[in-house]
Amino acid sequence: MSEELGKIEKPEVSSFTAGRKILQVPLIYAGKDAPPEYLELFDKYWQQAGEMIAKLENSLGSVTVIYHETVSDNGQEGMKMLEVLSPKSYGIIANRCKGEDRLKCIEDRDLLEEVMDWERCIITGFLSEKVAKQVYQFYNEALHKRYEYIGKAIDETLKAGDIALLFMREGHLVQFPKDIDVFSVAPPALDEIHRWARDRAAKKEKEQE
Repeated sequence: MSEELGKIEKPEVSSFTAGRKILQVPLIYAGKDAPPEYLELFDKYWQQAGEMIAKLENSLGSVTVIYHETVSDNGQEGMKMLEVLSPKSYGIIANRCKGEDRLKCIEDRDLLEEVMDWERCIITGFLSEKVAKQVYQFYNEALHKRYEYIGKAIDETLKAGDIALLFMREGHLVQFPKDIDVFSVAPPALDEIHRWARDRAAKKEKEQE
């Protein structure tokens, strides 16, 4: 039986010596046109994330397995994809994969592409409420299947004694088996990014009024 991520309490590092472990890192991106103030926070976030991961490794042991959402290949092929997709997380991962294929694919390519296609439809927008409802239904069904697949892939590839790094966007609904201890890597800069996003949205809303 698995439990929802939002209900997982942060455990004391010192209380765990064996078993399966996941260091979960919220995955954030920066587009080419991102504002300078966001890019500053973005760089700060990834620097802090790297430091926090290293600190956890000092207490728990070295990372042995790496998972990264939207990467649909294992090993070196996956690393090539990741270098383009997310250079910041790639930098953290590459330092831990020298000479070893630690990156394990947790995505089903067909499911991933289906979810991405439905997301594109949603972003485009709708004229018909009926069509909107159908698209959201198909999107949610595909997303649920994707999260189920990811949870199962992690369960099957994370062995006893393994310590994994998991990079996934915030708000995901992947459920983990109870015997996996999950440690949240949440750098202080993440709160700053959330605050920046809220302030920016409020400012835009005021301008539109």
